[in-house]
Amino acid sequence: MKPVVWLARMSSATLVASVASVASIASIASIAAPARAQSATGLYFQHRDWEIACDNTGTCRAAGYHAEADDRRVSVLLTRAAGPGRPVAGMMMLGEDDDRRTLPARSPRIALEMRIDGRGVGTVSVGRDELRGALSADQVRALTAALRRDTRIEWVLGARRWRLSDAGASAVLLKMDAFQGRLDTPGALVRTGARAEQSVPPPRPAPVVRAVAIPPTPPEDARRFLAAAAPWQAALAATVEADGCPLLKHDDRAHWSAVRLDRTKWLVSAPCWQAAYNTGDGYWVIDAAAPAARPVLVTTSGVDFSDGVVSSGQKGRGVGDCWSLDDWTWDGSRFVHTSSATTGLCRLMSAGGAWELPTRVSDVRPAK
Repeated sequence: MKPVVWLARMSSATLVASVASVASIASIASIAAPARAQSATGLYFQHRDWEIACDNTGTCRAAGYHAEADDRRVSVLLTRAAGPGRPVAGMMMLGEDDDRRTLPARSPRIALEMRIDGRGVGTVSVGRDELRGALSADQVRALTAALRRDTRIEWVLGARRWRLSDAGASAVLLKMDAFQGRLDTPGALVRTGARAEQSVPPPRPAPVVRAVAIPPTPPEDARRFLAAAAPWQAALAATVEADGCPLLKHDDRAHWSAVRLDRTKWLVSAPCWQAAYNTGDGYWVIDAAAPAARPVLVTTSGVDFSDGVVSSGQKGRGVGDCWSLDDWTWDGSRFVHTSSATTGLCRLMSAGGAWELPTRVSDVRPAK
């Protein structure tokens, strides 16, 4: 499977179930693989209460959560850029609704005591509005060391305790070491060794994509183009996998739309599928000057097109506490897949998800 691609085509709930089903195989076959340079694409991996997303520059973000049975919700994000000697940055977050109501009403920031196995490791200042706080370098070091073993990690405010699960953490941190080529180096988080730190691969630059402005499309031009679009229906269907765009089978072009990309090329969209709490539109590039040319499929899970960008945002479940997100940007000749991310596990941390965990990033700039 190609993580950057299939992430965009699955809901987060389905994605988590699929990754969990191969976790035991992955942990044996790939987590402990020999150190290597980070992939040119991205990585997503989830095991029990932890997950990791690494992007195409080599930056990795690991997120851990409370156990699903716990009422008090908490999450930690550990971020590490690629390259030798790079530190790990840490953030923690409390769940939004119930947890905000338990905090002192008059304090804009609240100091939570951080404890590992009952021992205090300083405090974390959490904003009452955003419910997030940064971990110090010492706290991050203590946390990553503790996550290599069975441990009890808590943030405490009076009688209230938020406990972070350690289930799956060591597998996820080992995956970070492997992806970044840190295995058997002094800076590895799990499998340290004597291999030189300078052997760790450097970060990759984000690919530069030049975004080309889209000309305005007069409504009458769009209507004229769509009025002649009947022959394209079979050609559009031929670009998608079986059942990848079931709504396209219906001969109903009333819900199609068309936008001019340049003098001859058009972006056509049509409804593709509808689920309980998500929908997906297909987007294709059609060259009106080359009728024999096959339409070029951008995605079958689009939800919006604006300023030259086709976007997809799919909920993992109806409450919208987890999403998968993708963008494709027009560069004058094609739509380039410029970003892909998940907002993390469906753990009721916040509306819209707890963190943004990208597997694909780009440096999008205006065309010269």
